[in-house]
Amino acid sequence: MEKNGVIISGDRPTVMVTNDDGIDAPGLRALVHVLVSSNRFNVLVCAPDSEKSAVSHSVTWRNAVSAKAVEISGATAFAVSGTPADCTSLGISKALFSSIPDLVISGINMGSNCGYHIVYSGTVAGAREAFLNGVPSVSMSYDWAGGRSNVNDFILAAEACLPIISAILVEIKKKTYPQNCFLNIDVPTNVVCHKGYRLTKQGKSVAKMGWRQVTSDSQGGKMLSTMSMEMSSSSNFESDASSAPHDHLLFKREVRGLHVEDGDTDYCSLQEGYITITPLGALSHAESDGQAYFKEWLPGVAEQYSTSAL
Repeated sequence: MEKNGVIISGDRPTVMVTNDDGIDAPGLRALVHVLVSSNRFNVLVCAPDSEKSAVSHSVTWRNAVSAKAVEISGATAFAVSGTPADCTSLGISKALFSSIPDLVISGINMGSNCGYHIVYSGTVAGAREAFLNGVPSVSMSYDWAGGRSNVNDFILAAEACLPIISAILVEIKKKTYPQNCFLNIDVPTNVVCHKGYRLTKQGKSVAKMGWRQVTSDSQGGKMLSTMSMEMSSSSNFESDASSAPHDHLLFKREVRGLHVEDGDTDYCSLQEGYITITPLGALSHAESDGQAYFKEWLPGVAEQYSTSAL
């Protein structure tokens, strides 16, 4: 069957792609190209019409979102004026496409998503939204390094992950794929020499951020989706206001360091050269020592700090 110039096969699984870098991002285009070229999948795309990095799981409540058809060879694609979570929600709703995809892939992100950065990630949120609605999903990121990486690395990253994607879809077809988690995949900078797949757990690595006062939006460089700073004054900034109104103060984030924990975690394994496969959920449980502390602390609160005791 042909739809919008794209051949749709009922014998092939359907994969929907979203991201947070925007529908024109090289990571998404590379992933779609590899999926289409494999001739194994029906490919749908429902992605933001502009960059939405680090918007986490924000959604659009009050306003309508627009969806505009976009030409991507071999795929049925729409650019949406919403967040990654909006795009996933719309794409799996049967309001935009006629059927629910077998698998949602969010990525490939420019920059890794490990440790606490997962909380901020729009890429991971795109996959999490599918998971929350019972649709199997994967978030994918490439550990982009300025001066070392190039856009062809996204093709290599997609090809390196194609066996994982195919294996997931086999399990989905057999109805043996777990429904209590989704996968977060990170591909190392030197993807050509990667050491293979490694199952990992989310660690606590995080970029330490600070703020500095500036006089214009272009001062101090641009924060990239890779949690690094681009200092070139010739860059195209999202907003290039020359200065703030006289009664406003301007502040910009800046990276001041990186906290990394040792151990067999996602970030450490990625830096060792592995393609990390990290199962994630949507719950935010505290660690056991926190639970134990508050179990002892809470009963005494009412007695010691009641209104009558103050």
